[in-house]
Amino acid sequence: MKGRLSVWLAKHKLAHRPLGFDYQGTETLQIKSEDWASIAVALYVYGFNYLRSQCAYDVAPGGLLASVYHLTIIKVNTDQPEEVCIKVFVPRDNPKIPSVLRIWKGANFQERESYDMLGILYESHPCLKRILMPESWIGWPLRKDYIAPDFYEIQDSH
Repeated sequence: MKGRLSVWLAKHKLAHRPLGFDYQGTETLQIKSEDWASIAVALYVYGFNYLRSQCAYDVAPGGLLASVYHLTIIKVNTDQPEEVCIKVFVPRDNPKIPSVLRIWKGANFQERESYDMLGILYESHPCLKRILMPESWIGWPLRKDYIAPDFYEIQDSH
């Protein structure tokens, strides 16, 4: 079942896969990592001027990782803003996705958190480094195949 945005993307020959609608009626689309940069620009031109949230999750142990973007069109005097959910799946052995920080500034800390917790590399992000874990931390704590260490070294903050 195609939504309005999926029809628009197909009309402009932009590769995507419709995934249906969520419980609130928000259209969900799957975009390939290599197509994400150009489609993100197209979505901004379409009117999606606000990145409401970006998150990531591990689909299955040893399987794909997913980066999820919730975009909204913010207009004056609008009761129901148009929203879309974009999912970009990448293999865990080479998890690279183009950063959308240059399009939506709100992606800065959110992409860093996804990198820190799951190891997804957001290409062309100007400051992709850990944000929650110490820089010396080994591994990606939210991956389903992550093995938690038996011992944590507590470090002085001074």
